[in-house]
Amino acid sequence: MASSQDFPFGIMDVVELLHLRVRRRQANSVYVDCPFCGDNRGKLNVNFVKNVWRCNYCDEHGGMLALYAQVNHTSNSDAYREICDALQAGETTWGYEAREKNTVSDRRGVQTSRSAETSGIDGVAEVLQSSRASAQEIHQTMSLLLGMLTLSPKHREHLRSEKRGLTDEQIEQFGFKSTPPYFLCRSLTERLIKQGCTVQGVPGFYLADSGQWTVRFNSRTSGILIPAVGIDGLIRGAQILLDKPIKDKDDPPDKTGTKYLWLSSSSKNMGVTSGCPVHFVGNPFARTIYVTEGLLKGDIAHCLMNRSFAATAGANNVQQLDPLFALLAQNGTEQIIEAHDMDKYSNKMTDSGGSKIYLLAKKYGMECRRLTWNPNYKGVDDWQLALCKKEKERKEGEKMNFKQRYLLGLCEFTEIDMWVEEWHSKSNDDCQLNRYLGVTEEEYSVFCRDGADELRRLLDVQRCCQNFRIYQLDFSAEKKIIPYAFRGIEALHKAGFEQPPAAEYQLVWEGKLYCPVHQTETEIMRQIFNQFNGCLPDDYCGRSVSMSDVLELYDENRRSYYYVDQSEFVPVCFSPFLAKKL
Repeated sequence: MASSQDFPFGIMDVVELLHLRVRRRQANSVYVDCPFCGDNRGKLNVNFVKNVWRCNYCDEHGGMLALYAQVNHTSNSDAYREICDALQAGETTWGYEAREKNTVSDRRGVQTSRSAETSGIDGVAEVLQSSRASAQEIHQTMSLLLGMLTLSPKHREHLRSEKRGLTDEQIEQFGFKSTPPYFLCRSLTERLIKQGCTVQGVPGFYLADSGQWTVRFNSRTSGILIPAVGIDGLIRGAQILLDKPIKDKDDPPDKTGTKYLWLSSSSKNMGVTSGCPVHFVGNPFARTIYVTEGLLKGDIAHCLMNRSFAATAGANNVQQLDPLFALLAQNGTEQIIEAHDMDKYSNKMTDSGGSKIYLLAKKYGMECRRLTWNPNYKGVDDWQLALCKKEKERKEGEKMNFKQRYLLGLCEFTEIDMWVEEWHSKSNDDCQLNRYLGVTEEEYSVFCRDGADELRRLLDVQRCCQNFRIYQLDFSAEKKIIPYAFRGIEALHKAGFEQPPAAEYQLVWEGKLYCPVHQTETEIMRQIFNQFNGCLPDDYCGRSVSMSDVLELYDENRRSYYYVDQSEFVPVCFSPFLAKKL
C-alpha cells in the first residue's frame, strides 16, 4: 500500500472536505474541532507534515484516510476514492508517482515545513523547527531562568489561599514563579546564553525576526509558572496558570476558557513543542503511586497526603505514563492509584483516561485501583483541602450551646447537668448560666423553680421529628458513566431527563432527625446535607450527600422529593418504588 506521503492530496484537503473548523495554526499542524467527541475547543491536532491526526481529549487518532473514513463510516479504500472524486485529484487506484516529501531534516537537526503548497495550507510561510534539546540542557536552562524570576505578592497570596493551601516553604520548594513581562524576554535569554545555557531546542525559546533568541512570554499569557519535573528530578518544561483564562469568541458563556498553557514555542521560528511531560513529585521508590491530572494539583495533593504523585496535563493525556510506569515497576512500585477528578463518573473522556492507566499498570505487572471521595469536591486536592478546613473548624469553631444541640437531636437532655457543671468550673463573670445554656430567661426561671423535667417539656414542644430518605445514583452495574452524576439539575435536563430517573438510583439511608419546629424544608435538607457529609455514620452505606442525589421528606400525610443542585434543593417528581432497595 502506498505511503500517505505518496497520495495526490494532503490531510488538509481532508480537513476542508469535512468542513472541520480550524481554531489555531502552528508551524506544522493545526487544531480543529473534533468530529468524534464533539468538543468544540479545537482539541484535535492535525499534523500536515506527517499527515496524521489525534484528539487530545478523546484520544481518537490515525491517518488522513482514517479521518475521512471514520467520520463517514466507510472503509479506507472507499475513503480514498471519494476524496479523489471530490478533489478530482489523481486516479482511484494505488500505484501513482510519489510526491515530494513534506519535510526534510538538515544536519543541525532542524525540521523544515517546505511550503504552503505541500503542507496543504495557503499562505503559511516557511517555519523552521528546532530539534529538542537534551533533558540535561533543558533542566539547566529552565533552572537558571526560574532563578532569575520572582513570585509576585498577588500570586503568592493565591497559592497561600484556602483554594490552594500551600505554605511559603512549599512554594519555594516547588519553585513557582510569576511570568516576566514581554520587554524582559530578550534580555533574560541573553543572560542565559552568556551563562553557557542552551536555548535552542528548549520549549518556550525561539528565534525572533530580529535574528536574536528570546522566550515566549506576553501579557495575554501572564500567570504563575509551574515547573514540570521528571522522576529523575530534572525540569522538563513548565505550565502557566493563567491570570485570565483564554476564551474563544465562539465559546458558550458557561465555558470558563483555557486555564493552563504549556510554555511552548512550537509555532515560532526555530521553536519546539513542550512535549506535555509527566510531572512527578514524591518518592520514586514508593510502593504506591497516585496518578492525577494537573501539575499544580499533584503538588498540592502531595503536600496534603504525603504520597507520591504522577501528574499528567489532562485526564486522557496518558501516553507518556508508559515509560514512567516501566521505570516505576523496576523501582519496586506495586500499586497505581488513579485519582482523576470525580467527573470520571459523568465524563467518558475522563473515564477513558482512567481505563488506560489501568491497562498500562497491568502491562508492567502493577495493580491499579480507582480512588473516589466526597463528590462535592471535584479534584483530589479540593477534597483534601476541605478535610483540613473541616478539621480546623472543628477545633477552632464556636461550640453550639446546649439548647441548639438538643433541638437538633445532637445530645440527650441529661447532658444539661454536664453543661451546668462545666459552667461552674469556668470563670464566667461576663456570661450568665442561662446564656451559657442558650435558654431564655423565662425558660431559665422554669428550670430554677420547677426543675429539669419542666424545662425539658418546654424545649420538646420547640422541636419536631422529621422522617427522611436518601437516594443516590447506583454505579454497581457495568454502565459506569452517567452524564449527570454529581452535577446540577441542568446536567440532568441536558441528558434528556425532565425528572431524575428513579431506576438509576438506590435507597442508601432511611432515618429521622430532630429539628426546630420553625425550620423550612430547605433548612431541614441543609441539616441533612451537613450531617451526611464528611464524617458519616458507621452503618451508613452511601456516599456523602452531593449533587444529583435525591432527598425525600415524608410523614403520615405527604411526601416531597428534592434534587440536590449546586446551591439549592430543587423540587422534583420521583418514583421511589423503581429505585433499588437498601
